[in-house]
Amino acid sequence: MFCVGEVDAESKALLQVTYDCWQAAIGICKPGVPYNAIGAIIEDYVTKRGFTTTKNFCGHGVGRVFHMSPQIVHYKTDQDLGLMQVGNIFTIEPMIQIGGNENFMWGDGWTISTLDGSRSAQFEHTLLVTDTGVEALTAKTSASKQQFWE
Repeated sequence: MFCVGEVDAESKALLQVTYDCWQAAIGICKPGVPYNAIGAIIEDYVTKRGFTTTKNFCGHGVGRVFHMSPQIVHYKTDQDLGLMQVGNIFTIEPMIQIGGNENFMWGDGWTISTLDGSRSAQFEHTLLVTDTGVEALTAKTSASKQQFWE
């Protein structure tokens, strides 16, 4: 992710909160952790800071089919989404908004915007559960530019 042009303070805060909740969610991942704990971490973090998380899109498992179980929701749920196990591969990709959490799909069937026109930010990693935690399969390299939110 990167910024284009002058970015206002509220949008910088959105980017920072999105990055931080994403990192906090990654930080709890290890064998035996319930997948629904991810959403609780994210929702608690963003709502305390005045932002919202969308409930219309989620992360997902990656395997023989690209989008497969488990669904990784980015909000609190009591639904049993299973437990992380060594070898599981999944994404965490919260979509955090300044305004409301409702979305609108454009006529192209692909582009999504917030229903109220507010700004949204998203970070994503594909993660592999290891014996001791997770490995980010989509991590930046040592040559990647560092951004203000890191």
